[in-house]
Amino acid sequence: MGATATFEFLGSLNDFPALSGRDSKLLYRFTGTPAVKDAIEAIGVPHPEVNVIMLNGLPVDFSQPLQAGDKVAVYPADANREWPEGFSLQANHPAPDQFVLDVHLGKLARALRMLGFDTCYENDYSDKAIAHVAATEERVVLTRDVGLLKHKSIRWGYWLRSQHPDEQLAEVILHFNLKGKLHPFTRCLACNGSIAEVPKDSVIAQLPPKTKLYFNEFYQCESCKRVYWKGSHYERMQQFIQQQAQSLKSAE
Repeated sequence: MGATATFEFLGSLNDFPALSGRDSKLLYRFTGTPAVKDAIEAIGVPHPEVNVIMLNGLPVDFSQPLQAGDKVAVYPADANREWPEGFSLQANHPAPDQFVLDVHLGKLARALRMLGFDTCYENDYSDKAIAHVAATEERVVLTRDVGLLKHKSIRWGYWLRSQHPDEQLAEVILHFNLKGKLHPFTRCLACNGSIAEVPKDSVIAQLPPKTKLYFNEFYQCESCKRVYWKGSHYERMQQFIQQQAQSLKSAE
């Protein structure tokens, strides 16, 4: 019949579909001595969202073998909670402020770039490619796919609770405590390259006729050479950023 252990998932970990509607404590059946990480992910919670694991009242890491009768409490990352030294699995490896997004998050990628965050996105990324980019470039994976976050090579990741881009952006900023790190209009919305101010003469051949007449301040992506100026699109982006700032303020 195998052995059993009791698991309790705290806070935002209960957002995951596999735990929805279940009791806060559940009985996990197993054979052999699986690592506690394997048990947590088999239940339905990906490892990048886990910050602290308490086994029989003591902190352990993901490799801890599970034994019959163990009582396991699993805690999420929480910017408002401090843990004693040695408890947090993420303390020595804080998440970087750069991201890679799955293929369904194009609007979120654009919004993150608008706020100045280094954001990799391609509409044909495979899960394997995303995991590779995350590992080799030390990026946080953002996704609506729980299974993607279970890749062994992914260290940092977040499962977006909302399906709406504006709400997703607020989630990311709050979860990774990015409010004080916004640098709007420094990233290319199309390719993620850095944007720098350039003389009008150097880009005049790329400008529409009316833009040549009415604008004199221009910025260009250092990678794809796309040109930006403070037209109506700039005003819309400013309004978007102000709306996000208000949303974050109300969430505090």
